[in-house]
Amino acid sequence: MEIYVGNLAPQTTETELTELFKTYGEVRSAQVKRDLFSGVSKGFGFVEMPGRQHSLNAIAGLNGKDLHGQPLRVNEAQARMHGGGRRR
Repeated sequence: MEIYVGNLAPQTTETELTELFKTYGEVRSAQVKRDLFSGVSKGFGFVEMPGRQHSLNAIAGLNGKDLHGQPLRVNEAQARMHGGGRRR
């Protein structure tokens, strides 16, 4: 299951996300989204966990948890829109 993690502090790393989520089960991948040109964190990322129940436990346990002085927003990732998501 893919999990969205928002309100990340700029210094948050993929390793920190992996360690944080690992307490709830296996972590397949953790990614902090960064600006393509500057490399600066966009303030959100994604964690992939194989088990649905482990993922739901992680969401319940980590949503609102403080990391680097900021409360995390953790929930199930939504399907991504193609083409920028603009409607005309």
